[in-house]
Amino acid sequence: MAFIGFHASHEQIPPSALLDAVVAAETAGFDGAMCSDHLAPWLPEQGESGFALSWIAAALARTSFSIGLVNAPGQRYHPVVMAQAFATLEEMFPWRFWAALGSGEAMNEHVTGDPWPSKELRNGRLRESVDVIRRLLDGEEVTHDGLVRVHRARVWSRPAEPPPLLAAAVSPETARWAAAWAQGLATVAQEPAALGRVVDAYRSAGGEGPCVLQVHVSWADTDAEALELARTQWRQGVLTPSLTWNIEQPEDFDAAVGEVDESALRSAVLVEHDPVALADRIAELARIGFDRVYLHHVGQEQSDFLDAAESLILPGLRARL
Repeated sequence: MAFIGFHASHEQIPPSALLDAVVAAETAGFDGAMCSDHLAPWLPEQGESGFALSWIAAALARTSFSIGLVNAPGQRYHPVVMAQAFATLEEMFPWRFWAALGSGEAMNEHVTGDPWPSKELRNGRLRESVDVIRRLLDGEEVTHDGLVRVHRARVWSRPAEPPPLLAAAVSPETARWAAAWAQGLATVAQEPAALGRVVDAYRSAGGEGPCVLQVHVSWADTDAEALELARTQWRQGVLTPSLTWNIEQPEDFDAAVGEVDESALRSAVLVEHDPVALADRIAELARIGFDRVYLHHVGQEQSDFLDAAESLILPGLRARL
């Protein structure tokens, strides 16, 4: 049976309204949820950035389905702090929490004042952080001196079983590298052939667990309205990951986008007003090899999308998967 989830975007919606939205998403028939973890929004117009760890505890308490988050341990978050947070969430809400761990973006991490490392060093730091988190979740006392430093740390309140730790990856190279340690793969929609290479790289390197896809959707009554919504709220989606990793401020993202290319925007976001067409397009991406698909409506107002999801989009999508 197809797993179709709801993506909660902290960059765009106040935490209280986002909490109401995830509760409504469960009522609408979504199978689970995931959320971003940002200190800053991508664009000034988005205007929000609640603390994901506070929010996800409230969201798990208000719902009954699984909820995960994308997180970057190693700079803004020390891995010992993340191990304690993950352990507490999983102990309170068994089998319902998961995390996808990535190497991070300068927009969220630069605030520590530490230098922003190269991608190679960030991957090395991530791998050390994952190892530290896993050892702590297993009940070990951990001391580690490397790209991250830990002194005699121990997590005392632990769940019966640790939560799954997936890898967040957007390139075949990162997906292949992550297969050695991840318990699943989480990525974001891009051109189908490119997505296929990411999944193939992960699976061919022995990667196990679920493959998770986040799909950006701009839904409105007309194509023109949906396109304008995408242009206003998610135009940074046209930028390539290597650039987005290194930009620090929302205003700098805005400047980097410049004049929005419509075809590039439509490639980054599924701009739709027709539920049949939207279900077809999402199903095409899911069939590439994904076990779970999470839909992110890029509007700040979620109610119309959730109504359409309940009555039209989810039934149509499940009929195709």
